[in-house]
Amino acid sequence: MSEPGKQSVLAESLRSWRPGTVETSRRVDPWSAAAFAALIDADTPALKEGDPLPPLWHWFTLLDHPAQAEIGEDGHPTAGPFLPPIPGRRRMFAGGRFSQDAPIPLGAELACRSAVADVTVKSGRSGEMAFVTVRHELSVAGELVATEEQDIVYRSEPEGTPRRTMTRPEGGEPAPDGEWSSALPTDPVLLARFSALTYNGHRIHYDTPYVTEVEGYPDLVVHGPLLALLALELPRVNAPGKTVRTFEYRLVRPAFVPARILSAARCDGDRAQVTVAAEGVTPSLTATVRLA
Repeated sequence: MSEPGKQSVLAESLRSWRPGTVETSRRVDPWSAAAFAALIDADTPALKEGDPLPPLWHWFTLLDHPAQAEIGEDGHPTAGPFLPPIPGRRRMFAGGRFSQDAPIPLGAELACRSAVADVTVKSGRSGEMAFVTVRHELSVAGELVATEEQDIVYRSEPEGTPRRTMTRPEGGEPAPDGEWSSALPTDPVLLARFSALTYNGHRIHYDTPYVTEVEGYPDLVVHGPLLALLALELPRVNAPGKTVRTFEYRLVRPAFVPARILSAARCDGDRAQVTVAAEGVTPSLTATVRLA
């Protein structure tokens, strides 16, 4: 689980952590799909019973709803099946992989079987980090339709830890380019609406004093999942006759409001290399999409 050498604080915290498997199911409601399309000023997909849900839009269906008494200082639950027992836990979405074998139909009962697939502790320039990969197997009527893995990175910052700070990146970087492109202005209202749509209480997305004074960011952080969904908007809008088979993405740096989020894709046959960046800043997300 940890790299060779002396047992680290994070590795010791995770040594006996053995989370189990969680199974959930919920009906795929067209309301949340229409709500997300409206949020990003996009064309609404077909929303009749049986129409296919765009890739990763199941994120608006399979949502946890912890009790308010279970929420911690950062807005996340204090405990949960896939939340590691790390002291002073700080959380950030790092990327993931998605593979679709069959459509997820609107109106269907979507079942999900989730489990931790990997835990790795790494050390870098910014300190120790624990990478937790959670695997989700999605099925409809007993048939596997898609598989998803999410990589979440955690730091340990218990009370008394010197606060890390990140300055706002300087501008001047060229915009990502490609055959397909789009732009979305972001502000606190858009982030608050996306937090509400995904039932995400993480305070880095809506609480400016908290995000600047406690977590050390220069401003509100644009959601990593929103950046991933914007990457997938490019094939949805520009290649409506094709289907996303696989999507692999990495979140390499945060984006902050206010910013126009620029997305661009370079296409090569059935593959597209996608870049998502705040205007004037180096990319926040890079991805590969395979179409069929």
